[in-house]
Amino acid sequence: MASLSLLLAFTVMAMLVNVSLCANYTVGGPNGSWDISTSLQAWSSSHTFNPGDVLFFQYAPMHDLVEVTKADYDSCQVTNPINTHTDGNTAINLNAIGKRYFICGVPGHCNLGMKVEVETVAPGAQPHPFALPPADQVPELAPSGSPLATFYPGFPLINSGTYSSSSGTQLPPPASSSSSPTKSSVFMNWAPLLILLLLFWLGF
Repeated sequence: MASLSLLLAFTVMAMLVNVSLCANYTVGGPNGSWDISTSLQAWSSSHTFNPGDVLFFQYAPMHDLVEVTKADYDSCQVTNPINTHTDGNTAINLNAIGKRYFICGVPGHCNLGMKVEVETVAPGAQPHPFALPPADQVPELAPSGSPLATFYPGFPLINSGTYSSSSGTQLPPPASSSSSPTKSSVFMNWAPLLILLLLFWLGF
């Protein structure tokens, strides 16, 4: 009986983790939608999408939603659509890792910017990995005779938050990222309480 209760507890916890990591997004929101005036690609680039997330495309009757291939996305062609939607409030499930491409099939709208590329990545991954700096911007190494080089051979020179490169170019310090809670961190804040409630319910 105890093993059955424990199995049930683990099953419920797995379901809670899966639900907590999924999110719903209104495309172009909160100040825009699926239309010509919204910077849709900028909106997409500002989010990280994971499997299980859902996109909601909300649009007026003069628009539609067409999922296409990469080639048709680049050329704004709708002759071979993957899917076409006209209901005005379309839900798209992101159920696999990879890129998907959406455009408005009304003539001229895609060319005016009504198109969006959405990349779904594994939880914790970044859609746009950090790029290495060019060779002429690699930090200088500390001179061999300096005290810093004695204790930390090969340590880069850092001066007032800037890197001194071999070309004399001064690079700005990396910009600090905003500390906004992620979907997983929000769940972790509630996890202890959920576990206690579950154990109390099972009679432990």
